[in-house]
Amino acid sequence: MDRYQKIEKGGGGNLGEGTYGVVYKAKDRQTEEIVALKRIRLEVEDEGIPSTALREISLLRELQHPNIVELKDCVQSEGKLYLIFEFVDRDLKKYMEATQGMLDPMLVKSYLFQMVRGLEFCHARGVMHRDLKPQNLLVSRDGKLKLADFGLARAFCPPIRPLTHEVVTLWYRAPEILLGTQTYAPPVDLWAVGTILVEMVTKRPLFPGDSEIDEIYKIFQLLGTPNEEVWPNVTDLQDWNPGFPTWKRLNLAHRSQGMDKCGLDLLEKLLYYDPKKRISAKRALEHAFFDDLDKTDLLGN
Repeated sequence: MDRYQKIEKGGGGNLGEGTYGVVYKAKDRQTEEIVALKRIRLEVEDEGIPSTALREISLLRELQHPNIVELKDCVQSEGKLYLIFEFVDRDLKKYMEATQGMLDPMLVKSYLFQMVRGLEFCHARGVMHRDLKPQNLLVSRDGKLKLADFGLARAFCPPIRPLTHEVVTLWYRAPEILLGTQTYAPPVDLWAVGTILVEMVTKRPLFPGDSEIDEIYKIFQLLGTPNEEVWPNVTDLQDWNPGFPTWKRLNLAHRSQGMDKCGLDLLEKLLYYDPKKRISAKRALEHAFFDDLDKTDLLGN
């Protein structure tokens, strides 16, 4: 680890907690470059490196794309594992908190386009992120956005047992997961994109539930309680309860003031109950919402 010099906390050293470790700001002594250093807690498992860290390393080695954070190096030292990432100024949550007033609508559009573009790259390679939230989206001073924290990402396959820390990400969790689906698929990521879009526009989380049932009810209260007509086989899901209260669907515009007609149309497609009908990342990129976005710089990065 001699190559990397940690920048102390006074200089904004601790960049926050990732899924499985603390992230620090550091300097690469060889290149003078500022990097982000993620220290993995090896005590998570008795033997060797946690499977989540191995998964993150192997996935990020495959996923090289302008809208995905770059993994530069891995170093094991004194019983600790360090992942060295490119340094990006801050995460989207911190950026929104630091911005006075609302985000510029074209910036929201640009961030959303880059988010979906990074996801489309992942999904085309058989990988879903599964933990999209503003804290896991890094934004640079020049307006670039990158997906980060692939600690929960995995290739498409039946889900592992739910992890307790997922409680933190309840607000962005798709209804099929909340209702106990046995198979995840890429649409779970697109649901999260929809919730993040509203949060970027309003600066308020769309479904800030404090428990799984509260989260489910908050979704039902806005989108209406689903039934077999809007979501075939929903009543067969493990955690479906015939006693759920029946709410009528509300107009999405009430919860996303400041969004134009095109934006609302895309939002509706991102928040379809039936995962099979939810818009894919590939199709979302072609949506009219992005027609007036200057993509020259975004596609050339």
